[in-house]
Amino acid sequence: MGESARERLGEWIRPDGGVVLLTVECQRGVVGPESALPELAAVARASGALRNVARLVAAAHDADVQVIHAVAERRPDGRGANSNARLFRAAARLPVQQHSGSTAVRIAEPIQVADEDLVVRRLHGLSPLAGTDVDALLRNLGCRTLIVTGVSANVAIPNAVFDAVNLGYTVVVPGDAIAGVPADYTPAMIRHTLALVATITTTDEVLGCWKAPRRAGRSGLAGSAGSAGSAGSAGSARSAGSAGPAGSARSARSARSARGDGGPVSRG
Repeated sequence: MGESARERLGEWIRPDGGVVLLTVECQRGVVGPESALPELAAVARASGALRNVARLVAAAHDADVQVIHAVAERRPDGRGANSNARLFRAAARLPVQQHSGSTAVRIAEPIQVADEDLVVRRLHGLSPLAGTDVDALLRNLGCRTLIVTGVSANVAIPNAVFDAVNLGYTVVVPGDAIAGVPADYTPAMIRHTLALVATITTTDEVLGCWKAPRRAGRSGLAGSAGSAGSAGSAGSARSAGSAGPAGSARSARSARSARGDGGPVSRG
C-alpha cells in the first residue's frame, strides 16, 4: 500500500471518525475446535485469519472502536430458517448445529467479547446485514466505514461486503482476517471480486492506524473538556462538535454508558 493510500485508509478508519469493526460468524460451531465445518475451521486457524480477527478486536477495544459480532444460528425446531438452497438443507443435517443458546453460537477463542460489543444474531439468510439489526445499529452509531472480518470468503463475507456497499458504507477488508475453502479460494475472491468494491488492506496496517495518534487525540480532547481523566467528559465534548446524524461511534457509546444501557444486543 502506497503512502497516499495508507493516509486515505488512516482517515477512513480513524477511531473517532465513524468506523465499526464487524466480525462475521466467528463462532465456536463454525471456527472452533468442534466446528460443524472442520475444513473451514482448520483453514481459519492455519491461515492466521482467526488470530488476526482477535488482534483486530483487541485493538478496537483499546482504541474505542465499536465492535459488532454477527452470529448465524438456528432454532432447535428450525422455525423461520431457510430451506430454499442446497446450503441450508445441508447445514440442517450437520452433526453440529448452530442452535440458539448453545455453545456453538458463542464467539470462538481467541476473540474476546467486551461488554460494549454488540452481538447480532440472525435466524435466516446468508447475509449478516440483510434483514438483521446491523444496518440500523451502524446508522445509530454514526458509522461511515465498516471493517469486515471473519468467515467465510465463500458466502457470508461477500454478502456482507456487497450489502454494506449497497447501503452506502465505505468497506475495508483486511485480507488476512478472512478465510474460506479451499484455502486458495480466498486470495482469488479478494483479487477478482472484493477488491472491486472494497479497500483491501492487512491487519497490521489497520493496527498501525489505531496506535499512537488516538492517544494524543484523547488527551487533547479530555483537556479541552476540563477533565483529563474522564472518558465521559471527552465523549460529551466530541458529541457536541460531531457532524452527521449520530456523531462518532465513540460518542454514541459514551451516551449509552451514561444511560447505563450499553450491554450486548441479542437478536433472535
